[in-house]
Amino acid sequence: MTISPASSADEARRALVDRNLRELRRRIATTGRDPAQVRVVAVAKSFGPEMVRAAAAVGLTTIGENYLDELRATRDATTDLDLTWHYLGALQTNKIARIVASADVICSLARVKEAQRLAQLGATQALYVEVDVTGDARRPGAAPHEVAPLVARARELGLMVTGLMTVAPLDGGAREAFRLTRGLADDLGLSECSMGMSDDLEVACEMGSTEVRVGRALFGPRGGTVAPSPNMDPGSGREER
Repeated sequence: MTISPASSADEARRALVDRNLRELRRRIATTGRDPAQVRVVAVAKSFGPEMVRAAAAVGLTTIGENYLDELRATRDATTDLDLTWHYLGALQTNKIARIVASADVICSLARVKEAQRLAQLGATQALYVEVDVTGDARRPGAAPHEVAPLVARARELGLMVTGLMTVAPLDGGAREAFRLTRGLADDLGLSECSMGMSDDLEVACEMGSTEVRVGRALFGPRGGTVAPSPNMDPGSGREER
């Protein structure tokens, strides 16, 4: 039987993601956590619908996107799959209505005015408050001392806040950042704590992350090529916040 180039490329992508997912779960297990208890959010930023299909083929059903246009395009191209879509990018007031229409979980609530807009739109999806642990006003997210009042106000508005999300500082300090965020989540009775990406997921898991957001460690380098499996025609394949 002749294998078409398209099906060869699909199989190569699936094999790549399957191999990388096994490695991710091994890394999670080294922290003493049960990999089945840590959700892997497959961050599809710039990788496209073909890699999302590969992720779904190996059992990953939670997909993250940083940009609204990519979220809408990739979701539209995979409507035959049963997936949950996380919006990871900053909330821009002029785009919130489209984000509400496109995402199942919004992971980047950071300001009261955003909560007010979400409430005006009747948003019913799960929301995470993004925590900025860097103290850099240029970074997105609510400062740690702003998190509890923001969660309280969002709840008053009838919004469903279920978790916190954070990104570790680029200059180190991931452990303390994750410890702080996990503590805030516990104090507020939030079940979800989204921490950790390709390079720091072990520390995040040790600190109690319930989900890790992974692009590069799952799909390979952005802009790279998927290596074909033996005896198959060549196929081609393109992180997280």
